[in-house]
Amino acid sequence: MYKYLLVLFIFTLLSCANEEAFIPKPHAFPKITFPKKEFVPFNEPGAPYSFEFPAYAKMIKNKDFMGEELPNEYWYDMYIADFDAKFHITYYQIKDRAHFDKLINDTYRLSNEHVQKANAINETPISKEGVYFGKMFDITGPAATPLTFFMTDEDKNFFRASLYLNTQVRPDSLSPIYDFLKVDAKHIINTFVWK
Repeated sequence: MYKYLLVLFIFTLLSCANEEAFIPKPHAFPKITFPKKEFVPFNEPGAPYSFEFPAYAKMIKNKDFMGEELPNEYWYDMYIADFDAKFHITYYQIKDRAHFDKLINDTYRLSNEHVQKANAINETPISKEGVYFGKMFDITGPAATPLTFFMTDEDKNFFRASLYLNTQVRPDSLSPIYDFLKVDAKHIINTFVWK
């Protein structure tokens, strides 16, 4: 009886020896195909600003904001279908110094709402001599709005844009897309002018 068990045991060992050990593979992220960087002018009649935006994006005029009436007709979403992302663009005509201070404070408040989830918020001053000054907020970590910037002439005009990615926030897998769209944001900033 022991002979049969020993033969069965050896046979079982030998039959398992040819199989490779199972090694689990890490999760992979889908391949991303980036569109060619080309820019076209945004020069809407009557709009108090103009800039160049990516040719692969579509400018969509906002009719309202969360059911509320807009303060003017120059709010847009720059939608990038390839990534299901958008830059939400808002514009305000500055009424007085108190209104200007409120717009600046609102921008900081909106950016700081991400402090709980963000790893860091990097503020970078932006300016174009005689045209605008402002700041870019680069929010690292699992934040819903990883990039926000504003520009103002401090007298009449205030422009703000925020990037929204319509997906679950996963900074490691979204990083290439974010870096690609950050270049677009910088191009908007560099080509921006008040009319």
